[in-house]
Amino acid sequence: MDGRLHGRVAVITGTAGGQGAAAARLFAREGAKVVGCDLKTDGAERVCAEVVAAGGEMVSLHPCDLTDAGAADRLVALAVERFGAIDILYNNASTAWFGFVGEIEPAAWRDTIGNELDIVFAVSQAAWPHLVASGRGVIINTASVAAHRGSDAFPALAHCAAKGGVLALTRQLAAEGGRHGVRANSISPGPIDSPVTADMFADPATREDIVGRMLIKRIGRPEDIASAALFLASDEASWITGIDLNVDGGMMAWT
Repeated sequence: MDGRLHGRVAVITGTAGGQGAAAARLFAREGAKVVGCDLKTDGAERVCAEVVAAGGEMVSLHPCDLTDAGAADRLVALAVERFGAIDILYNNASTAWFGFVGEIEPAAWRDTIGNELDIVFAVSQAAWPHLVASGRGVIINTASVAAHRGSDAFPALAHCAAKGGVLALTRQLAAEGGRHGVRANSISPGPIDSPVTADMFADPATREDIVGRMLIKRIGRPEDIASAALFLASDEASWITGIDLNVDGGMMAWT
């Protein structure tokens, strides 16, 4: 498949559904050789099969718990063994626990930091030599609008802290990567329809309240984020590094 990512090898974490699945399909359509992973075996296998059936190239490591020691190294080894290189790393996978400061348990805090920040470091470190060797390496990290703002209604203390760390980590990766031709950027999604948010958005009042905070009056779709990631991964963004891109329906511009 010719396309904007023709011939490049893209590692995408969390490909069983939502934003990761949308990115796997889109990157493959644009010519990338995709290496995915996820804890959820059924979804990971289904997405991989869909990509291959559509004429793309994809392999997947599953079940894969990136908080386990050595998992990032195994993911990177699969990419190099199968495709010989890594040109793009899209750190999409994450899991969070929610609670206000007086409620959240220390274990939930640590698990959120581990699942939303530590795994971004682990996979980035494992892939780094290959991104440098590529000569055109790209890292895309998933942050959040929660990294930019607090809320007295949304109990996201650990989530905000972890995603704020992702922003800082991304800037430092960009600084260290410049001399090697490695670009690093992050995306801050607003509220996105996905399996993770399905229960929350099933409540009409909650959905109406969230949409009311946006300039574009709809909840985001996984494809909205995948399209932004495709741009940052492509040569069209070859002079862009160290930024965070809000893809949020205008939420940050207004509220």
